[in-house]
Amino acid sequence: MSLVEIKDLKVHYPIRSGFFNRIHDYVYAVDGVNFEIEPGQTYGLIGETGSGKTTIGRSIIGLEKITSGQILFNGKDVSTKRERKAVHYNRDVQMIFQDSLSSLNPKKRIYDIIAEPLRNFEKLSDTEEKHRVRELLDTVGLGDDDLFKYPFEFSGGQRQRIGVARAISTNPKLVIADEPVSALDLSVQAQVLNYMQEIQKQFNISYLFISHDLGVVRHMCDSMAIMHRGRFVELGTRDDIYNHPQHIYTKRLLAAIPDINVDQREDHRKHRKEVEKVFDTEQSRYYDKNGRVLPLQQISETHSVALPEDQVKGE
Repeated sequence: MSLVEIKDLKVHYPIRSGFFNRIHDYVYAVDGVNFEIEPGQTYGLIGETGSGKTTIGRSIIGLEKITSGQILFNGKDVSTKRERKAVHYNRDVQMIFQDSLSSLNPKKRIYDIIAEPLRNFEKLSDTEEKHRVRELLDTVGLGDDDLFKYPFEFSGGQRQRIGVARAISTNPKLVIADEPVSALDLSVQAQVLNYMQEIQKQFNISYLFISHDLGVVRHMCDSMAIMHRGRFVELGTRDDIYNHPQHIYTKRLLAAIPDINVDQREDHRKHRKEVEKVFDTEQSRYYDKNGRVLPLQQISETHSVALPEDQVKGE
């Protein structure tokens, strides 16, 4: 059984105007998506800003009210906000936020920041709590000297590791990581991602990894979905997406990944320009008359793509 199953999830925001403030249209932030996350798996949601990927993460954890659809966790329907606020669900589902500084209370010491979820969900003695907090800090590469410092005394990478320690403090089954390394330097990104992978193996945690960076997602994720305009344009395994991309938008995102090989940068630049030209001239075929993504069509056992009917083909 899947740990998480998302069925036809929709999050629509009403647009109001006029004297009576009536609804005259909607913003389709999430417009009917389906996917599953298995125990111990890292599932990636990739897309540009405004694609709807963060809204999905916030919906799962209960920070957004969903318009319709189902969120199943361990087979139980937790679609209502009340169910997603239940104590057991809050313990089992945690989140790592993009901005490590604003997500940590600047008035609290690191010890209390990490201990807070333990106090909310666990019944530990003072001795047990201190041992657990020290153990969590050690897991993310920090030590006893850091226990009573404040967030501003740490670098961005260290603060994000503290956020990871806080997120795993209750031994959750699912951690939603929303752009967890996008604000960090490349070398620091690698450190945080490696810690996350080590923690996943140690505690068998599932990740929903939300990012716009396909290079980072390739390093972290087993399966993934490419999101655009509130819908999935393509989903499949890492091999499906990176080695056999089918949707024009996926190809555009992949072409935008920087090439670290200096000798091939000119070829890469030309390839990117060619892909952009194709995208500009052909994109209308991949969307309906209202500009919305076409329905997904399964082209292999693991690979689905929102293709025009005349473009559907096996791999």
